[in-house]
Amino acid sequence: MRRPFHLKGLAIGLCALLMSAAPAAAQTSGGTTDKNSSSSVEKKSETVAHGKKLMSDFDVKMKELEAQISRDASATKADAQRQMNELKAKRAETGKKLDELGSASAQSWDSMKKSFANAYKDLQQSFDKAAASLKK
Repeated sequence: MRRPFHLKGLAIGLCALLMSAAPAAAQTSGGTTDKNSSSSVEKKSETVAHGKKLMSDFDVKMKELEAQISRDASATKADAQRQMNELKAKRAETGKKLDELGSASAQSWDSMKKSFANAYKDLQQSFDKAAASLKK
């Protein structure tokens, strides 16, 4: 299945984008750190836009999976529905993290980026698990 790999690529891209925007830990001089922090925050709109694109693409995949589950007549349908409900809850939580990222202050920017990246990674792993169990 090509699309989960595509979403994994997007997730890896987001992580790379988020990490590249973080100030380097090795640079501890005051002027350099301030410059890196402002550069990081300047990329905020780009990072948030990329996160919104990831979530939009994920929503499409989730709707496709939900349609596949609704067509399923096997005994595993109840378990698949449970997994879909869990996936929707994680999607809502990840969307909340993205909203928080959009309104993050310069001081909380790095921790909010990591929080969103971790939530998205968890969401993607849950999706992959649900899709794999449906294919069995």
